[in-house]
Amino acid sequence: MSQYESAPEHDAPTEQPPSRRPDPQEVLGQAGRRGPFRYGERIQVTDTKGRKNTFLLDPQGYFQSVRGSFHHRDVVGLDEGSVIETDTGHELLLLRPLLADYVLSMPRGAQVVYPKDSGQIIAVGDIFPGARVLEAGVGSGALTMNLLSAIGENGHLLSIERREDFAQIAASNVDAWFGRHHPAWELCTGNFADVVASRVEPGSIDRVVLDMLAPWENVGAASSALAPGGLFLAYVATVTQLSRTVEALRHSGLFTEPESWESMVRTWNVDGLAVRPDHRMVAHTGFLLTARRLAAGSRPLPRRRPPARGAYDEGGYWLPDDVKERTSTDKKVRRVLRDCRTKQPTDATPVQSGCDDEAQDGDDV
Repeated sequence: MSQYESAPEHDAPTEQPPSRRPDPQEVLGQAGRRGPFRYGERIQVTDTKGRKNTFLLDPQGYFQSVRGSFHHRDVVGLDEGSVIETDTGHELLLLRPLLADYVLSMPRGAQVVYPKDSGQIIAVGDIFPGARVLEAGVGSGALTMNLLSAIGENGHLLSIERREDFAQIAASNVDAWFGRHHPAWELCTGNFADVVASRVEPGSIDRVVLDMLAPWENVGAASSALAPGGLFLAYVATVTQLSRTVEALRHSGLFTEPESWESMVRTWNVDGLAVRPDHRMVAHTGFLLTARRLAAGSRPLPRRRPPARGAYDEGGYWLPDDVKERTSTDKKVRRVLRDCRTKQPTDATPVQSGCDDEAQDGDDV
C-alpha cells in the first residue's frame, strides 16, 4: 500500500467520540507529548499488514477493528512503541503519529500538500527559525503545520485562505496537531492582494509561499511584500500553471530567473535477496518553482537564451475545472468542519477577516 493511501473502509475502527473538546496543551506540538501515553493524546495503531488508524485517547474510548479491540484505558500509561496482543491473537503497534502521518489521516476540506513536496518547500525555500512567512492557499492546513514547525514560536506566519470553511477546517487541524493555538500563526480570509495591502508592511516578508490556482495574478503583491533577497515559491499542479507563473515572474523584472522542478518518490521492497522497487510509486503531485526578489532599482541578469515564441493573454478567469482540480462538495466540507470542531482545543485559532473596514471601502492603506 502506498504511503499516501488510507486503509480500506471495512478496516476502519469504530470508537466513541471524545466527551469534550481537549484542553490546550501546555508545551507546543510534539515536544509536549513525550513519555507514556496520556488521555487526550493522539495515538496511531498499526496492524501486521501495515494498516494505520489514528484517534484521540479518551477515558470512555474503545478501539475496534477486524484485528482486535481494546479499551483506551488499557493503553494509557504504556510507553510509545509498545506492541500489544488483542483478544483475537493479533498484535498491534502503538505510536504517536509523526507529522507526515497526521497530514495523511486528518480531515480534509481540500487536497493537501504531500510530505515529499512540503519537505522540499521547507528545505529549498530555506524556511528558518524566526522567519517572517506569507502563505496563501491554506487548504486543509498541511503545509501550514510544516511552516510553523520550521519558523518556531519566534517567527511569524500569515496564512491567507479565500474560503471561510476551508480556513475553519485548517485552523482545527493545525490546532489539534500543536495542541493549542500556535503563537506565531495568524490566519485570515480574503483575497491575497487585498490582505497584503491591508496587513503587510512593504518589504517586511522573508518568504512568500503560494499554493493557489493562479499564482501569477499575485506576483505584484508578493514582490511588494518581500524584502530584497526574499524568496517567492509557488506550488502548482499543471504545466500550464507552471509556465504562466514563470513568465509572469520574468515579465515583472523584479525577480531572479525562476527555477522549477518536480520530485518523485519510489519505495523499495527489501526482503533478503528480494530487493527491488515497489510496483507502485508516488509520481507527480505538483510542480515547485522559486525566484528571489531583486533590490530596488536592479534588473535581472540577461538570459543566455532568447525567450521562446508565444505568450499568454491577460483575459479570462481560471476555474478549478480548467486544471481538473479535485474539490470537495459543500456537503462534505460541512461534515468535515463539524467533525473538526469537536477535536479542536479550547484555545482555538481565530479566523480573521483579511481586510480591515478601511481597506474594504477601497481607501489607501
